[in-house]
Amino acid sequence: MSNINNIDIKIDIKKYFAKADLLPAIVQEKSTGDVLMLAYMNEESLTKTLETGYTWFYSRSRQSLWQKGETSGHVQKVIEVLPDCDDDTLLIVVDQTGPACHTGNHSCFYRESIY
Repeated sequence: MSNINNIDIKIDIKKYFAKADLLPAIVQEKSTGDVLMLAYMNEESLTKTLETGYTWFYSRSRQSLWQKGETSGHVQKVIEVLPDCDDDTLLIVVDQTGPACHTGNHSCFYRESIY
């Protein structure tokens, strides 16, 4: 059992990792509907996210956990965590503090369209 926003959550976290050790996590801002970023979660980062109410991810390059905003202060307070129809991708709806992108942009998807 985990606790997010003072609501008890009873889920089988392992079912989300039946196909792979990492899940893509799409982060969306509640107030604007903007897609802020895409990151990956393992079982530990999903568990920490559910327990703390703030986003935690797994860095594929550093091979370690990281909390969004840990050094910048630009944290993401979790509002909802929604699995997709196949339980292999998560949509995480957040209240974003400051920019989400490490470049200082509000969203990681700020560049010109390639299509």
